[in-house]
Amino acid sequence: MIQLKRVYDPPDSHDGRRFLVERLWPRGMKKESLAMDGWLKDVAPSDSLRQWFGHDPAKWEEFQQRYTSELEHNPAPWVPLLEAARQGAVTLLYSTHDQERNNALVLKNFLDARLKRRKGAS
Repeated sequence: MIQLKRVYDPPDSHDGRRFLVERLWPRGMKKESLAMDGWLKDVAPSDSLRQWFGHDPAKWEEFQQRYTSELEHNPAPWVPLLEAARQGAVTLLYSTHDQERNNALVLKNFLDARLKRRKGAS
């Protein structure tokens, strides 16, 4: 199971393994205060894609397509997340205020689709 949570929300017992999936460290967050199992910078959108998107809702649909394409062409950063999700709960941590349009949501949907494919093949 893959869940999403803002880095500013407190951890809880249902989070499982927690991974920050942002390229930049969250503003105002001290590294020692963020309970996480890893910071996976390379699974985040490229700097150029992140800057192009700029959290503009009008660019959301295209952002999803572009980011998914980046993920498809570079599996090494996300394969460990997929393996962790096969073992138990995983929480993807993100920092943006927009809970409906962010890279962690795209990544979750991308990984969920791969988990479902694997279950269907079993």
